[in-house]
Amino acid sequence: MTKPPARRSPARPSPAAGPKSGPKTGAKPGAKAGAKPGTPSGAPSGAPAGTPAGDRIAKVLARAGVASRREAEKMIEMGRVAVNGEIITRAALNVTDKDKVTVDGKPVDAPEDPRIWLYHKPAGLVTTTKDEQGRPTIYDDLPEELPRVMSVGRLDLNSEGLLLLTNDGGIKRRLELPSTGWLRKYRVRVNGKPSDDMLAPLRAGIVIDGQAFQPMEVTLDRQQGANAWLTIGLREGKNREIRRAMTDIGLTVNRLIRVSYGPFQLGQLKQGEVQEVRSRVVRDQLGLEGAKSNRPQPTRRRKPAPDGAKESPKRR
Repeated sequence: MTKPPARRSPARPSPAAGPKSGPKTGAKPGAKAGAKPGTPSGAPSGAPAGTPAGDRIAKVLARAGVASRREAEKMIEMGRVAVNGEIITRAALNVTDKDKVTVDGKPVDAPEDPRIWLYHKPAGLVTTTKDEQGRPTIYDDLPEELPRVMSVGRLDLNSEGLLLLTNDGGIKRRLELPSTGWLRKYRVRVNGKPSDDMLAPLRAGIVIDGQAFQPMEVTLDRQQGANAWLTIGLREGKNREIRRAMTDIGLTVNRLIRVSYGPFQLGQLKQGEVQEVRSRVVRDQLGLEGAKSNRPQPTRRRKPAPDGAKESPKRR
């Protein structure tokens, strides 16, 4: 008896037979479809749509301590940054550790371990790298042995107290965001006689010139003649927030000292002094993994402040 012929599975089309396979017409032999010469490894090169590997070039530069993200983007637009030998002028590019990045022809070093310093900013200094009006900046006051650092937020010209410095642009951005939820405390001397009723709008949250301010933690510490000392806590950092709020309720700020930023305290740090936070504390407070031995902590004592600036707020 003759056996029936064996049934065969229908033939599957070859992957190479589809209209989307293979390099585009005119592509160079050996080139990947869609790839461009000099394309960084972190950029998409014929891969399915999605998040490309690596990090944005501006973030990488900030992480390496070259500049803040905003400054890095300006450097890119100026044509000062090259990736794998090709100058780029747009920041919309991802790179990985396999890519060679240079700034002004100099290779960008691998990012250092994240570091944070506490700095007691004196009044009279601008929190910027360069002031258009030629006023002295905090960078004129910092120890020369410090690496390149960025300030976390700002203190205005006439404000003093705790300013955090970091070598890591990612940490700078993270700590500046209100979503971090860290309370920033200030000792504030005002001209006037504030009462609880006068301070109530600050505790509830006010709107000034169409800008909403989150509720503040406000404590009246003591009245001293025509002036009063307050302790104020904020969870955001709008420009001149405390001064504007006080003006709105009829008070004038004549001294403002930041005494803490989240878990970091000004403590007994003298004006102009800088102290590095221990690496383990940085790791614990920021949720970072791994902590290497702490580097030397550069400190410098500044000259005594001019007369009239030596007064320190008394506490109850």
